[in-house]
Parts: sequence; C-alpha cells; structure tokens
Amino acid sequence: MKVASLQFNPICENTYVVWDDTNECIVVDAGNSDERENARLKEFIDSRGLHPRMAVNTHGHFDHTLGVQFLKDTYGIPFALSGKDKFLLDNAAPGSSIFGVKVGAMPSIDLDLDTTDEVRFGHTALKIIPTPGHTPGHVSLYAPQVKAVFTGDTLFRESIGRTDLPGGDYSWIMRSILERLIPLGDETEVYPGHGESTTIGHESLYNPFVVEVLNGQVNYDN
Repeated sequence: MKVASLQFNPICENTYVVWDDTNECIVVDAGNSDERENARLKEFIDSRGLHPRMAVNTHGHFDHTLGVQFLKDTYGIPFALSGKDKFLLDNAAPGSSIFGVKVGAMPSIDLDLDTTDEVRFGHTALKIIPTPGHTPGHVSLYAPQVKAVFTGDTLFRESIGRTDLPGGDYSWIMRSILERLIPLGDETEVYPGHGESTTIGHESLYNPFVVEVLNGQVNYDN
C-alpha cells in the first residue's frame, strides 16, 4: 500500500491518496477547495495511472469534504461517511463562515460507514474503527497489513482534535484514543488530518493529552 499526502485549503488539511499494486485507489478526506487544488489532485491521480474507487471521509467537517463533490463529478465514485456526521454536511456553510471559507454544495452520502466494517480497493481492505469525540460519527481507517491508520482529527502528532465544536466530547475522544488507537501498537504509522505523520509509540510517550491520562493525572471519564 502506498500513501501520498496533499495539503489543501486555508485550514491546511491533509488529503490522502491511497493505492496498491493494482493502481486502484481511494481518496481520504478530500479537502481540495478551488480550481487550482482540484487540478493538483487530478494531476496526481491521472499522472500515476491511478483509478479512484471511492472518496472516504474520517468525519464530516467542511475542511475535509470540500473536494468530495469534485471527485464524484470527475470520476463517478461514491462517497463514504458515517451517517452520524450528516448534520455537519447540512450545516457546512455557516460553520465554514467562522473560518472565512466559502463552501459550495456538500455531497450526499452514498455509503454510510456505520453499516460496514471495512472499505476495499484493489487488494486492500481498510478496517473501519469508530473513534467518536471530535465528531459523533468520526472513524479511523486502519490498514492491518502495513500497520497504518488514518486518524482524521482524532489524533495528531503530540495533540488531539478539538472537542468544543458541535458534537464534540472530550471523554469520547480520549476513550477512542486510549481504547481503540493505542492498542494498535507502537509501530503503527499515524496519518492525521492535519500536520505531520507520527506513530502510536511516539504519541504514547510524547502526546501530553495521552500521557496525562496514562500517568493518572487526568480521568478522561469525568
């Protein structure tokens, strides 16, 4: 499995193109937001002879969904997102205005990730791991064959996602991290929705939000 990260839109969001030896691919969290960024993403895909099969989102915030409709229109592919985050698509315009970003029509969901355990392309299957907390329907995408996980805005390098936005919950995001991501193992590569990649092992040692819980300084259930 190969992974490329392209940074898009004013929120500096990571859009991932993921493919395998069949040249089939998916796009995770398509955040391309204008014609220039659309062209950059299309050029990356087409110049490598890749065949998109799905646009998959970890969650429904506008900075991660701005480019989904472009992919649907260009490649005729379905859009996968947890139905619990549909309210974020419905309210993308007022939400994005806070950040000074103008959004167009948001895409409709073709595959509700609450109804499946994995997404597949080529010879690859990514396991769907529910990781709510940043949003109610947030998921992470885990590739056990290569020990890699796409964490969206749940876990960043030495930080975690915000929980003060609509649908956010601190106790849930910490439960997601401590009970569902940390057990994936120290060597697991983490591809977050913003910032540089990291590993589970690094976050267990250096992420202050994780360390304070592991050291018993904070009880995330309260």
